[in-house]
Amino acid sequence: MSHEHHHHHHHHETSEHQADELQNFGGEFDAGSKSLADALRISFAVLKFIMLVLIILFFSSGVFTVAPDERAMILRFGRICGDTTDKRILGPGLHWAIPYPVEEVVKLPARNTVLRTEIDSFWYDTTNNQSAGTLNPVTDGYCITRNDTIADLKGGSDYNIVHTKWQLTYRISDCEMFFKKVYLKTPDAGQSLIDVIPQSVEPFLKAVASEAVVVAMVNFSIDEAIKSDSQIAKEAEKLLQKKLDDMNCGIEVDSMQLTAVAWPRQVNDAFVASIKASNEADRMIREAKGYSESRINEAGGGELISAVLSPDVNDKQKEYFWNNASGSAQKTIAEAKAYRTKTVESAKANADYLKILLPEYQKRPKLVIQRIYQDAIEEVLSNTQETIIAQSSSGSKNREFRVMINRDPAIGKEKKK
Repeated sequence: MSHEHHHHHHHHETSEHQADELQNFGGEFDAGSKSLADALRISFAVLKFIMLVLIILFFSSGVFTVAPDERAMILRFGRICGDTTDKRILGPGLHWAIPYPVEEVVKLPARNTVLRTEIDSFWYDTTNNQSAGTLNPVTDGYCITRNDTIADLKGGSDYNIVHTKWQLTYRISDCEMFFKKVYLKTPDAGQSLIDVIPQSVEPFLKAVASEAVVVAMVNFSIDEAIKSDSQIAKEAEKLLQKKLDDMNCGIEVDSMQLTAVAWPRQVNDAFVASIKASNEADRMIREAKGYSESRINEAGGGELISAVLSPDVNDKQKEYFWNNASGSAQKTIAEAKAYRTKTVESAKANADYLKILLPEYQKRPKLVIQRIYQDAIEEVLSNTQETIIAQSSSGSKNREFRVMINRDPAIGKEKKK
């Protein structure tokens, strides 16, 4: 019993103690929950702040700049955003896109950025020093030029091969087309799409350009190729642009330049001789042209000559042209005119003289003839150095007439003095 009592007592003590503890705990609980609530509130505020910062950071990470030599497009799940070209192709300045992975920004070089690439697939193998050897179609690149039919050689067909080097400069004229149609390599870490464009596009461009070069070259002769005729580059450029346009790939050819041309080393000697002959021919043609031009100019110019030779030009017009002739032609014409005048004058004088003589002649023809004869003889003999006249007269038959002539030239000279 006492034990029970004791136990009870003990129990009672414990309850008391518990109540005390509870009372104490109640106070502690209030303080604890208060601080907990405070802590939670602060944590929540911090969390809210962090979230806000994260949201701001997330959205601000979508801000991007486009440089003056760039254009950008925003892809939403791989498709270009925007309904108009202006919205689809973004110009220089600040822009915003929903950050990755929803939207992605693609930057490409702007139209004003010129890219270049060398096309040397038509050049010979420079590592092979055997110039005398045969051309190796596997390692030596070449183009075929036009079949040159030489007029004098019947059935002659002369395709020639030539080595060429080219430089292609191009630009991306339509970002959207370019992005859609041209395969671009995935950029490595730290690289942008712009960095991989030349690598990605070059094999494709080289292939298309090479085809254009082959087609263009075959329209020209080897001589034209060696002189790097500007028409060849224009033709190649035109063909290449057409192919690119047909593919709709947004690439515009800026220029296609023929930077080097060489005939095969194997035929060097023949070529040097041929070029020498060709230059000689050109020089002679130039000289002949120069000569003909100078002759035509001397005669008063090509216009005057064709005008005078024309059957439609009447004498009066011809006279006008002659008067306008220049240089030595004018001199010759003046001389001819003077000669004409002189001849006419002398003919007139002769006519007048004979008219005066006519009445006398009708009266005494013999005497007049004799008189004319004598005048003529006198005129002829007036220039001689020595004159001996032996006139035959009747009644002098069978008589000898002898003359001693001194042929000493000194006498003639003396007389002249």
